[in-house]
Amino acid sequence: MNKFMRKYGLTDYTGRILHEEYSSEVKKRLAELVASFQAFDTTGVPGIPYITAWKHDDNIMWYEFAGHHFTRLFGCGTRELAARFRDAVVDHRLFHWSEVEAGIKETVRSGQELSGMRSGLRAEVAQKGNVEADYKVSLGDESAYIWLKDRARVENFPEDRISLSFGFLTDVTNEMVHKDLLEQIGYFDQLTSLPNRIIMHRSLELKIAEYQRNHIDDFVFLLMDIDHFKEVNDGYGHRAGDYILATLAQVMNDVKRRSDDIGRFGGEEFYGITLGDIYEGKEFAERVRQRIEITPFVFDGQSIPLTISIGVTAASELDELTGEKLIDEADKRLYRAKSYGRNQVIWENITF
Repeated sequence: MNKFMRKYGLTDYTGRILHEEYSSEVKKRLAELVASFQAFDTTGVPGIPYITAWKHDDNIMWYEFAGHHFTRLFGCGTRELAARFRDAVVDHRLFHWSEVEAGIKETVRSGQELSGMRSGLRAEVAQKGNVEADYKVSLGDESAYIWLKDRARVENFPEDRISLSFGFLTDVTNEMVHKDLLEQIGYFDQLTSLPNRIIMHRSLELKIAEYQRNHIDDFVFLLMDIDHFKEVNDGYGHRAGDYILATLAQVMNDVKRRSDDIGRFGGEEFYGITLGDIYEGKEFAERVRQRIEITPFVFDGQSIPLTISIGVTAASELDELTGEKLIDEADKRLYRAKSYGRNQVIWENITF
C-alpha cells in the first residue's frame, strides 16, 4: 500500500493511477476524491458517484472509482466497467447552447455514433471543465433499459497529460420516458421547447384540485406578453422574432425556481404558475420582468431592446375558481399593464 492509500485509508482502491508513475499532484487529488466518494457511497443517498480518468495521448477511459450500485448494475468490477458501460449505451443526449438556433439544443446520438466520437467529446469536456449528458442504457434485455443523467466536473493535469472526471449518475428513467411521451404527442412547443397550452390547462386543473382540497394554501397564475413584438418582426424580420421567442424562453427558465412552471401560451405570450400568495407571485413576475429588461438580445449583430408586461392573479382572489377565470383575470391585468405604459407588472390595482 503506497503512502496516499495509507494516508486516506483507501483499503479497497481498485484503480490504476495510485499504483503507477504519475505526479504527486494528481495522486493526491485522486486520493482525496476517492476517499470522499467512498464515504458518500455508504450514506444510501440516491445517486451513483464515480471517478474516471483518461490519458490525453490515447483517450482510453477507465474508472478510478465507481459506486456499488454502478458495478452491481452491470454485474462487473471497476476494471471492466468502462467497457461494459460503453457497450450498453443505446442513446446519448447532450444539451448545449446553440448561437445559431438561439436556444438550448439537444443533440441525440446512437451508441454506435457515439463510439466513433468519444475522443473528440473527451477533448471537448476537458476544455469546458464539466460534463452534462443523458444516457439510455440497455440492461441486457432489448426491452429493459434505464436513463442515467451524468453531471460531473473535469480537472486536467498537463504534467501527467491526464484528465479526471468526477461526478454522479442519477436514474432519470421516469422523467425521460415522460419527456419523450410528451414530445411524441405534441405537448411541447417546438420553437421554445416549453410546455404548450395543453400542459398549462392540465397544470391548472391539478393546482385547483390541490387548492380546493387544502393541500396548498394558494397559487398564482401569470400571463406575460412581449412589448411591441410586431415591431421586432417588422423591423428585424421573422427570424429575429423566432430568436427572441427562443431566447426569452431560456431566460425565463433560468429565472424560475424548480417549483415554478413556465410555458408558451401562444404567439408572443407566455404563462407562469407558481405556488404562494399574490405577493409571492408579484415577486416572481418582477424577477422575470427585470431579467428580461437587462438581458442583451443581439441578432445578426443588431441589439434588439426588449421588455415584457405581466398580469398576475391568485387563486384565493376568485369567488369561483376555474382555470378560465384565472386566465381571464390575468389577461385583464396584462391589458392594464400594456395600457399603463408596458414593461410592468400589474397585480390587483398596484403597479410595480
